[in-house]
Amino acid sequence: MKKSLLFISLDEAHHICDKAQYEEATGWERFKLKLRYTWCRFTRNYIKRNTLLTETFQNNKLHFLRPEEINSFKREFDLALKNNRDN
Repeated sequence: MKKSLLFISLDEAHHICDKAQYEEATGWERFKLKLRYTWCRFTRNYIKRNTLLTETFQNNKLHFLRPEEINSFKREFDLALKNNRDN
């Protein structure tokens, strides 16, 4: 199947929406997401739920891990990723 330049799949729209929540999406990705948003009710519902979930976590200021634990997990993840690439 030929991949379209402007139109994206629903799965890709969900992925871009998740990236956009953390400000990791490029301008081109955000543009394609907005284009799909205009005609796809599933994408609109996903974005609405994702935004509500993000706002809920930000407003409650939930902290599940201490910064030391987060750093420890990051180091372990980076080490495992490096070991996986070497194999």
